Amino acid sequence: MNHTTELPNHRSARVRNGAAAAAPPPARSAKRRPTSTQWAAWGFLAPVTVYLALFYAYPLYRNLDLSLRDYTVRSFVQGDAPFTGLANYRKVFADPTFAPALLHTAVFTAVCLVSQYAIGLALAVFFNQNFRLSATLRALFLVPWLLPLIVSASTWSWMLNSESGVVNATLHAVGVGPVNWLTSPSMSLASVIIANIWIGVPFNLVVLYSGLQSVPAGLYEAAALDGANAWQRFWRITFPLLRPVSAITLLLGLIYTLKVFDIIWIMTKGGPADSSTTFATWSYQLGFGNLLPAFGPGAAVGNLLVVAALVFGLVYVRMQRRQALS
Repeated sequence: MNHTTELPNHRSARVRNGAAAAAPPPARSAKRRPTSTQWAAWGFLAPVTVYLALFYAYPLYRNLDLSLRDYTVRSFVQGDAPFTGLANYRKVFADPTFAPALLHTAVFTAVCLVSQYAIGLALAVFFNQNFRLSATLRALFLVPWLLPLIVSASTWSWMLNSESGVVNATLHAVGVGPVNWLTSPSMSLASVIIANIWIGVPFNLVVLYSGLQSVPAGLYEAAALDGANAWQRFWRITFPLLRPVSAITLLLGLIYTLKVFDIIWIMTKGGPADSSTTFATWSYQLGFGNLLPAFGPGAAVGNLLVVAALVFGLVYVRMQRRQALS
């Protein structure tokens, strides 16, 4: 009985083995060699990758390493600084300069950003009318943007000088007393804000004017036929269609304004009494402004600026994705 019942099992096993032997082996995927187009793409991509690695990735890594170690002048040269973790960040947060520098950075960035955008948008709408001498006036408005920052800051420092500045001379001519623009703790931050607004307006003008050129003129004609006035045409047509251009303009302006150093340092050096100190100037003061430089805390302050810029960049990317999906 056992022998007869086992025959089907042997037969089925032989059938399965034969089927397995007769089945063709799985085909191996042939390796594709890169085409000439792919090699060309890698060739164009390589210089950009090397550039980003050398001038962006490596400096960011070094700055992060500086903020996590106790660097001195000797250890900075020899490279044997001990690892301290987040001690430099705790030192920065506990420093009495942190809160005023954070407030000054926020006020400086917000006021400059809003003012530059508002003035630039108004000028862009004005020049979009294409009147006579429009191109010449636009070119003249570009002068502050084309000048080196050291020239612009030095010019504003001379103009706002308490004793020999042209601004106080003008105020004296109309019966107003002199103002200590650069030496008064209550006016120093306002002075550097005015100078930075003057420098940043041309950039907003150029970008927003380019965005206005893409708005169809037929929309304005149709709105005028429907009885819309100038403000309604701006609010219902111009401003909504400029949102993508406005978003990138504000983002670039934010990143630039966060790291403004030259103007503040040349005009006030962050003073008097730290009244115009921002994170950018404070980072420089910690790292290079003392006889005993604090490289670690200075790098930590710089990393805070990098994190702030990254946060706003991610917010912009998220907003663009939502707009694309909608």
